[in-house]
Amino acid sequence: MKALRYVAVGQAPEVVEIPIPTPGPGQVLLKVTAGGVCHSDDYVMSLPEKDYLEQGYPLPMTLGHEGAGIVHEIGEGVDSTLKVGDAVAVYGPWGCGRCHNCSEGKENYCTNAAAEGIRPPGLGSQGSMAEYMIVDNARHLVPLGDLDPVKNVSLTDAGLTPYHAIKRSLPKLGAGTVAVVIGTGGLGHVGIQILKALSGATVIALDVSDEKLKLATHVGADHVVISDADAARKIRDLTGGLGANAVFDFVGAKPTIALAQSIAAVEADLTVVGIGGGSLEYGFGSIAYDVAVRIPYWGSRSELIEVLDLARAGKIDVEVQEYSLDDGPKAYADLAASTIRGRAVIVP
Repeated sequence: MKALRYVAVGQAPEVVEIPIPTPGPGQVLLKVTAGGVCHSDDYVMSLPEKDYLEQGYPLPMTLGHEGAGIVHEIGEGVDSTLKVGDAVAVYGPWGCGRCHNCSEGKENYCTNAAAEGIRPPGLGSQGSMAEYMIVDNARHLVPLGDLDPVKNVSLTDAGLTPYHAIKRSLPKLGAGTVAVVIGTGGLGHVGIQILKALSGATVIALDVSDEKLKLATHVGADHVVISDADAARKIRDLTGGLGANAVFDFVGAKPTIALAQSIAAVEADLTVVGIGGGSLEYGFGSIAYDVAVRIPYWGSRSELIEVLDLARAGKIDVEVQEYSLDDGPKAYADLAASTIRGRAVIVP
């Protein structure tokens, strides 16, 4: 089968031929229908060799932590209602299934995963950017039903991650409140739709790209602001000087975190979702009173089901650009060049 793999540190991923894997006990083999491209992949491939190997990433590694497919073969001992031919989405943050968090479906916060070497597909285990992929356990599959896998595969991360981040802040986002979304690309443009679907907040979207701000307007942002040195003043003007009740930073770079810090209102939530390498200098007088700072990671299995239900209801819609598996390296080049509108999806 063909697979898009990271084969050497510092080099672009390559499309290679490898054997179709065989599911072992408890595993499921999917015939992949779609795999999503994400900045997290780009981050991993940008690591120096020492950091890459110390963090336990294998070489070669099939990319893709957003996956959807058709159940092709079920391994021995799988205790599930799954059947060959079922359309499914892959829940990516794999955990042990035994700890307290996993028992609540919050495998994204598994307390045993690191010690036991359990890694997400495409981020340590072999991923979805291939014609077939192994899923380690049937509980990591969620029914996709009649949802288009190409249009909706990105919801397994680009929908689940903002949903999890936003859901925790909903008590602060009733009518008359303001939410700010920084970065309106792959995750941010879905986050805007989730805010509009679930909250009463006015949504202000920021980006450095006029094209991405057009996308933000298209998906429902009430105001768009170019993210420059004057952005904080403009947001203060839009909020009557009070700032935002919740700020969601989908970039996570030092300048965007500083901006988020400067526009958070009293008792606001400041949630850093992006992995842009920034950090927050946090102390008395450096931020409004009683601001809560959060660094969430992915989301729970039940939240993924809720995200897919939002898609079935027509509440959220991912902008996607399709690439063939052979064009997978170009998808990552386009991602690095910031020319993708919404989310890139590999279609085997």
